[in-house]
Formats: sequence, structure tokens, C-alpha cells
Amino acid sequence: MFVSAFDIFKIGVGPSSSHTMGPMVAGNRFRKQIENKINQPCGLRATLHGSLAYTGKGHATDRALILGLAGMLPEYYNYERAEQILENLSKRHTITLDNGVVIKFDPAIHLIFDYQTKLPAHTNGLAISAIDSNDNILFKEKYYSIGGGFVLTEEEMMNPVALEQRNVPFEYSSMEDLLKITEDTQQSIYEIVLANEESLRPPDEVFDLIIEIWMIMNNCIESGMSSRGILPGGLGVQRRAGVIYDDLVEEKSLTNQVAPHTINDWISVYAMAVNEENANGGQVVTAPTNGAAGVVPATLKYYLEHVPNATDDKIPEFLFTASAIGGIIKSNASISGAECGCQAEVGSASAMAAAGLCAVLGGNPRQVENASEIALEHHLGMICDPIKGLVQVPCIERNGLGAVKAVSAASLSLRGTGKHIVPLDSCIQTMYQTGLDMNEKYKETSLGGLAVNVPNC
Repeated sequence: MFVSAFDIFKIGVGPSSSHTMGPMVAGNRFRKQIENKINQPCGLRATLHGSLAYTGKGHATDRALILGLAGMLPEYYNYERAEQILENLSKRHTITLDNGVVIKFDPAIHLIFDYQTKLPAHTNGLAISAIDSNDNILFKEKYYSIGGGFVLTEEEMMNPVALEQRNVPFEYSSMEDLLKITEDTQQSIYEIVLANEESLRPPDEVFDLIIEIWMIMNNCIESGMSSRGILPGGLGVQRRAGVIYDDLVEEKSLTNQVAPHTINDWISVYAMAVNEENANGGQVVTAPTNGAAGVVPATLKYYLEHVPNATDDKIPEFLFTASAIGGIIKSNASISGAECGCQAEVGSASAMAAAGLCAVLGGNPRQVENASEIALEHHLGMICDPIKGLVQVPCIERNGLGAVKAVSAASLSLRGTGKHIVPLDSCIQTMYQTGLDMNEKYKETSLGGLAVNVPNC
């Protein structure tokens, strides 16, 4: 099934696409469902399971779910409005639906963190119930936040059918399929993806949307590089992107003899700026997740700012090519750190970025495939172990290194013909199998790895 670039790149809010955006979407979906089913005052009960429970506080999962139930969505998030909603709820313990029905809901009592029970379909599970005055369940739904802001009900998870049938000119379910299409049509990956996107919406709208995605990505970089201070959450992490950026600018102005390896600092600082904004709860674009949101924009920023003869008109080619890789990974494996570790987040992002960069540097489809495979292969086995459940350490620096690997992977692939030993499809399957084999404590529960071996008090 074709996964649109606008499914992979979604405008949202930090710090996590699976633990913040997903629960907000789930809460909003439940609100809309009961508006059509319930016409009497009732109460709400919500339970967070698995990884959503373990790191929910650090990821603001409870806050996000509440805001979703109150009618907010990630793409329209407004901090001042959110604070007003939360303040009103703390005083009144009620939520009013659009149809006028009043729902009783006190998060201190009715929002439960269940650390013992993992729902069957995915570790990021939550259940919400509408209850009458006698505690009878009027309506209940289970949701799964499967990464990248994607949310499915239990029925949708258990019955894996295309939820939205899309009639596109080029169907592909694997990289092998996509490569065959490019060879049969003598078109690039970008041209194939663009044709699909333009079959779903007007060409002008496709262009405007992808440029909007880049503008938000770039604004996130610029905002991160201009900000200072301590990130929220109690870990005491100091923002570093702005300070490093100032140092790099000063070095560049003072001498032309900057060491070649300094380019890695530029690449890293762009990524770190995004992920510091994400950790601060700012506006970001999933690429393919919030936790890995810095890799793709940092790599594109590197191309635009540091590669000779780079042009803005290559932005769509970069992002649409990257989205093809993200869609294939999502369809055949996972982009969820809670399901498959950080290899599924930063690893996938690095593969996407490497593909995009290779394409705009003139790589053919097989070189693009090679670039993405190199990047993903060298993230295999990477665990997800955020200290204190915050998307800060090691996540922020990890994005910087993911972007550096993406650039290196693209460069290596361009030095070859595209012929190589490990196909991207095999690498994706290996990533997924490795993730399934991982112990749960290494998959975003903050029960293993750095999360338990580094004092965080």
C-alpha cells in the first residue's frame, strides 16, 4: 500500500509522536465517537498500558490524552489554549462535548497508569471508557499508538486491511517493487512518488504542502539554534545547539582553515536544534517520528547550506524520496521505538535522509537504495533507553549522529554503482526481527540501558 509523504511527515508537537501526538489523537477520536453514541451525562475512565505507562510522565502522555479528549489535535496545538483547558479541567473536573453533553473526568482519579498489563497488539496501548452513574460501561475503545503519530483501534490492529484505499498509478510494497517500477518506466523514485501524490490531490497543493513541511522543519532548526536555557523534565539538560552554532559561525568568520571534520558539527547542530525544540514541547514534523525528527531536516539543511550549487528546487525531490523509504519501512517493519527500539526511529530517519541526499546529489535509484540500506544497517540493534523517560538523553545527540551517518551513507553509495550485498528489504526485515527479539526493557520503557545505568536524580 502506498504511504503518502504527508502521512510520514506530519505537523505536530513534542516531545513524542507515539507517546504525545498519538494519545492526543486517540483522545480526540474517542471524543468524536461518543458524541455520536451518547446523549446523556456520563463519566470517563482512561488507562495507559505498557510503554505509555512506563514513560508517560516523561513524554507528557497524560497531558496529551486529556487535551485530545478536550478536542485538541497535534497539528492545531496551541500552548496558551492547552494551559487554559488544563486549568479549567482541574477546577471543574468536566469536559463538554460539541453536542453539549457534559463528561465527568478527574485525571487524578480517572487516568490510570497500568505498569503491569500490556495490551496484546502493541506495547503503546490505551483504553478509554464512558461510564454511567452506576459504573456501567456505555462505550469502550482500545487504541494503539504505533509510531509517527499513527493511531489504530484494536479492531483495526487485529484486522490488517487497508484503512484508506488509495488509487495511485504506482503501487509498491517493497523496495524491490519500487526499483522495478523505476526500471520499467525509466523514472526516478521522486518521479514515481510525485505521480502518486498528484493522483491524490492537485499538483499545486502537493507542492505547497511539501514546501510547508520544509518551512516548519527549517523554522524548528532556526528556533532551536536561537534558544538557550534548561530543557523541562527535571533532568537539567542544557540546550547546546545555539551555543555550538555561535561557535561555528565565529570560527568560520575568523579563519578559512577550519578542520574538515567540523562539517560534522554543522550537521549535528542542525539535528540537535530540532530535537531540543521537540524536548521543549515545540512544533515539529514527524520524520518519521518526533524522537527522530532532527535527522531528515538536518541532512536537507546540510545540503542547502554547505553543498556547492545546491538549489531550493531540489527540496521536493529530497523529501519525497525520503518519504518513499519511510513508507516502505513502516509498511514492512516498524517506526516505533517502543516496538523495535531506536533502530526503528533514528535508524529509519537516517535511511530516509540518506536516500533523499543521494537523490538530490544525482544518485540513480539503485544508489539511492544502497544509501538507505547503508544508513539503516549501521543502526541495527540500537536500543531505546531514554533517561528518566525524557526524549533528551541520549535522543538529542543520537539525532546528530544519525544525520552524520546519513551524509556518509549517501556519499559512499555515490562512489559505487548501486550494486551491493544486502538489499534494503532484507535490512528492514532484519531490523524488525531484531526489534521483536529485544528485551522489553530496551524498548522505550526506560527500564534498561542508559536509563538505569546513569544516575538521574
